[in-house]
Amino acid sequence: MTPRGLALLRDELARLRLERGRLESRSADPDGPRELATVVARVAELEDRLCARLVDATDASVPREHVQFGATVTVRSDTGAERTYEIVGVDEADIASGRVAFVAPLARALLGKGVGDIVILRTPRGEEEVLSIA
Repeated sequence: MTPRGLALLRDELARLRLERGRLESRSADPDGPRELATVVARVAELEDRLCARLVDATDASVPREHVQFGATVTVRSDTGAERTYEIVGVDEADIASGRVAFVAPLARALLGKGVGDIVILRTPRGEEEVLSIA
């Protein structure tokens, strides 16, 4: 989990704990038990997720020879177009912002690759060759 992902999960957990307290105090609401059960389940899920290992890609003591979780990588397509992605956890993935989940095909293709490595991506349009440049 990246520091950003950790902060997002902690924020959601704090918000849901407040919501749980609000729902517990509204015993007359007929939808209350169902809503409360949903919130309690998500709180438990988040508490489990927060036990994940934190990966800080800005830690200079960790070698950066290969693309790994938390890395930011720039790729160049065979047409010359460059795109930059950050490999993140599922909870913080947002392709429009360049954050790709580590389980996504693009991230899986890039993981373990180094600068100058050629990667073949299988896309709905067919195979696309990209060059890992940073």
